[in-house]
Amino acid sequence: MANKTQEVGGIEFPFPYIPYSIQKDFMTELYQVLEAGKIGIFESPTGTGKSLSLICGALSWLRDFEQKKRQEEAHLLETGTVPSTDGKDPPPSSSCQETPGTPGTAGEPDWVTQFVQRKEERELVDRLKEEQVRRKKREERLQQIRHNAQLKYAAKRLRQEEEETENLLRLSKEMLAAGAGLEQLEAGEEELVLAEYESDEEKRTASGVEEEEDLEEEHVTKIYYCSRTHSQLAQFVHEVQKSPFGKETRLVSLGSRQNLCVNEDVKNLGSVQLINDRCMEMQRSRHEKKNKAEEEKPKRRRQESMAACPFYSYEQMQLLRDEILVEVKDIEQLVTLGKEARACPYYGSRFAIPAAQLVVLPYQILLHAATRKAAGVRLQGQVVIIDEAHNLIDTITGIHSAELCQAHSQLLQYMERYRKRLKAKNLMYIKQILYLLEKFVSVLGGNIKQNPNTQSLLQTGTELRTINDFLFQCQIDNINLFKVQRYCEKSMVSRKLFGFTERYGAVPLPSGEQPRLAGFQRFLQSLHPGATEAASPAPVEEGEARAPRPASPLMHIEGFLAALTTANQDGRVILSRQGSLSQSSLKFLLLNPAVHFAQVVKECRAVIIAGGTMQPVSDFREQLLACAGVGAERVVEFSCGHVIPPDHILPLVICRGPSNQQLEFTYQKRDLPPMMDEAGRVLCNLCNVVPGGVVCFFPSYEYQRQVRAHWEKSGLLARLAVRKKVFQEPKRANQVEQVLMEYSRCIKSCGQAAGMVTGALLLSVVGGKMSEGINFSDDLGRCVVMVGMPYPNVTSPELQEKMAYLDQTLPRTPGQVPPGKAVVENLCMKAVNQSIGRAIRHQKDFASIVLLDQRYARAPVLAKLPAWIRDCVEVKAAFGPAFAALRKVGLGSACPQQPPLPQCRFSLSFPLSPVSSGEV
Repeated sequence: MANKTQEVGGIEFPFPYIPYSIQKDFMTELYQVLEAGKIGIFESPTGTGKSLSLICGALSWLRDFEQKKRQEEAHLLETGTVPSTDGKDPPPSSSCQETPGTPGTAGEPDWVTQFVQRKEERELVDRLKEEQVRRKKREERLQQIRHNAQLKYAAKRLRQEEEETENLLRLSKEMLAAGAGLEQLEAGEEELVLAEYESDEEKRTASGVEEEEDLEEEHVTKIYYCSRTHSQLAQFVHEVQKSPFGKETRLVSLGSRQNLCVNEDVKNLGSVQLINDRCMEMQRSRHEKKNKAEEEKPKRRRQESMAACPFYSYEQMQLLRDEILVEVKDIEQLVTLGKEARACPYYGSRFAIPAAQLVVLPYQILLHAATRKAAGVRLQGQVVIIDEAHNLIDTITGIHSAELCQAHSQLLQYMERYRKRLKAKNLMYIKQILYLLEKFVSVLGGNIKQNPNTQSLLQTGTELRTINDFLFQCQIDNINLFKVQRYCEKSMVSRKLFGFTERYGAVPLPSGEQPRLAGFQRFLQSLHPGATEAASPAPVEEGEARAPRPASPLMHIEGFLAALTTANQDGRVILSRQGSLSQSSLKFLLLNPAVHFAQVVKECRAVIIAGGTMQPVSDFREQLLACAGVGAERVVEFSCGHVIPPDHILPLVICRGPSNQQLEFTYQKRDLPPMMDEAGRVLCNLCNVVPGGVVCFFPSYEYQRQVRAHWEKSGLLARLAVRKKVFQEPKRANQVEQVLMEYSRCIKSCGQAAGMVTGALLLSVVGGKMSEGINFSDDLGRCVVMVGMPYPNVTSPELQEKMAYLDQTLPRTPGQVPPGKAVVENLCMKAVNQSIGRAIRHQKDFASIVLLDQRYARAPVLAKLPAWIRDCVEVKAAFGPAFAALRKVGLGSACPQQPPLPQCRFSLSFPLSPVSSGEV
C-alpha cells in the first residue's frame, strides 16, 4: 500500500494509508507531548491502529528533532557561538550565559564568566566535531553494507571457514580429553572458589570489553519502546517494518540470553540461570586464555578443557552490530542473523544500542535499574514509550517484591568445602549471610538445625511488619545490609553457589554433619507454602511442559536483602506462619512503586504510557506520577474513540434476569442456587439470538467451576449445548492454545453448515489466560458476557496494607471515596475493561457486551468504563427490554454502513425462546 504523508498543524506524518481522524489526533498530541518534554497517558482501543500511530507519531518527532539538532550543530560549528533556544533543549554551554556588565552567579567578574563561557563553547565545538566524524563513519559503513553485497557476505564466507577449523579442533580436543575427567573436575572446582573483589577495570576485561572502551559511540537521541511479552514486541517490530519508517530507522531488539543465545550447547541447558552461568563462565575462560602470563602457570593447562564461546568474538559482533542497524529485525531474525554471522546476538544487540534510534525491550529490562545498567540502557535525555501499560503498577510492584527461598544448606556446604581456599573477607560475608538466614528462620518460630517438616509452630497466621521493625525483631539491625548486598553482586556468589549445587548436589561433610545437613537440604522447600519434602512429586501429565530447573536459592536471598534496603515507609515484610515451618514464608511487599519509576521519569526527556484500555487513569496519576514527584501540569491525558460506527456495538447493563431475579453477584449472594440459575437462563437466551462465539467471564476459576457444576446438575448446561458447544478455559497455560483452536474450529464449521448448533460458548475467567492478549474478533466474539464484578479479595493482608498505605499517603478529595477503597474499585474495573475489550478488534467488527450485575448501573462505576463503551451503554432494569435490544440488532440494524458476511449477522431464523422463568 502506498505511503500517504499527512500534514496536520504544519507537521508531516508519513503513514502507510490515509489515517483515521482519531489517528491524526493521536499522532499530533503525541508529537506535542514529546516536543514539550511531558508525561503522556494515551488510550487508544484495540483496532484503531495504536501501534502505527505510536510509530509514525514518535518517529516523525525524532526525524524533526534530529534535523533541528543538525542545523544547530552546523550553526555552532560555523559561527562558534551558541544559537538562541526556546528553553526546551539548551546546549551545555547555555548555563553560563550572563548579561554583559553584570557579575556572575557566583560573584565572579564579567570577564571570568565570559572566559568560562567561551571555553565551554570551544569544548562543545570539539565534541560536536568528534560526533560528526563518528556519525559520518557509521553512515558510510552502513551504506556500504546496505548496497555492497560482496562486502556484506564476505565475512560470512570467512566465518564458514573458521567454523570448519573449529570443528576439527573440537574433535581433536574431545579425543585428548577422554582421560582428563579428574583434571576437569579440579579445574571446575577452582572456577567455583570466590576471589577478592575485582576492580571495575578487571570486571570489564573479564566480560570481554578490554581496551575497546574508547571505541564506544555516544548515545544518540533515541526512543525506548517496551511492552510486556516478546510476542508483543515482535508484533511492534513487524509494524515498524511495514511503516514508512521501516527502511531508514536504526532499530535494535533486546532480549534475554534464553531468547537470543545461538550456542546450542548452552541453549540446551534449558534453565535461564544455567544459561546465564555458562555464558559467564565461557567469557571468563576466554579472558584467561588471552592472558599469556596466566597461561604459563601449570594450573592453566587443566582449564583448557573449558572452551570459550565461539560466538563471542569482538570483530564478529561488530559486524553483527552493523548488520542489525542496516535494516529492522525482530528477535527471530536477529537469532537467524547471529547464526549466519557466527556472532552472539545477545551482546551484538547491546553493541548496537548507542547508534540505534529505536530500542525495543521488555518491561523487566527497563523497569529494573540493575538490569537496565547491565544491558547498557541509558535513559538520560531519551524518550520512553511504555505500551500495554494497563498493569504497569502491578508490574513494578512484582519486579521489586521478593519472596524468600532458603539456601542455608548449599551455602554452608560451599563454605566447608572451600574454607581453606577462601580469603578472610569472603568467609566473613558468607558467615554473615548464614547468620541472616538463621535469624529469618528463627523469626518464623523455627530452628535451622531441625527438620522443618516436623517443626510445628506455636503461633500461626499472617503478620505484617515495617522494615525497621522486622530488622529489630530478627536482631540484625546492626548488620550493614548494603555491604552484604554489594558483596553478593560483586562476588557473584549466587552464580557460584548454583554451579556448586548443580555439580555436586548434597555433598557429604565430615562425620557428624550429615544428619544436620539433611535437615538443611529440606529447608530448600521450607519457605514455599504447601511444599513438603515428604510429599512425592506429582507425575507430569501428558501435554504438560516440565518445569525448568530452579534458579540459585541464594538469588532469592539477594533479592530479599535488596528489598530490605528500601525506605521503611515504602514496603512491608509479611510473615506467614502456616502450622509447620515448611509451609511458612517470608515475603517483601513493595507499597510505593513510584520510588523505582521516579528514576525513569527523572532521567527521560519524555515518557509515554499507552494502552488499549487505560481506564481508570487515576491510579497512574496518583500512585505512580504524583508520588514520583511529577507535577500535574506535566501530565497530559489523551483518549480517543473507536473507529467503528456507534451501531456496531451494543453495551448492556442488565439488572434483572428472565425470572425477574435481581442480578447482584456479591460474594455473599453469588453462591446461591437461584443466582446461578438466573445467570444460566440469561446465557441460554443470549445463545439463542447471538450467532458465532459467546465469551462469558467469571470472577474466578473456583466460581467458574462451581457454576458449571451447578448447571450440569440442573440441566442448564445441556440446554446451552443445544445452541452452543461449551468450552472451558483451562488452568494450565500449555492447554490454552488447544482450547482456542477447537473453539475457533467449532465456530467456523457451524457458520458453514446450517444446524441447531450455531457456534460455541467459552467459559473464561477474569485475569486468566484469555482475558488479556487474546483476539476474539468477528465470529469468535459476537457477544462478551461479564458475570458479576471481579473485586479482589479485600481480606488479603497485602491488599489491606496497600489500602491503609494509600489512605495515609494520598490526599482525600472531599466527596470522594477514600484512596484505599478507590484502588479496590479501580482494580476491579481494570480487569473488567481488559476482559470486555477482547471483542471489537477492527473497523468492520461488531459485538454486544453484556454486564450482568445491577452494580454496573451506578454512575461511579459507569464512569470507569472506556469512553467508547460508556457513551453507548444502555442500562436495562428488566431482562425483557435488554433481550428486545438484542433482537433489534439481530433483525438487521447492525452494521448498515459496512455489512458483514451473511453468516456474521445476528440472525433470528430459528425460533426464539420466550423471556420467562419457565422456559429458557
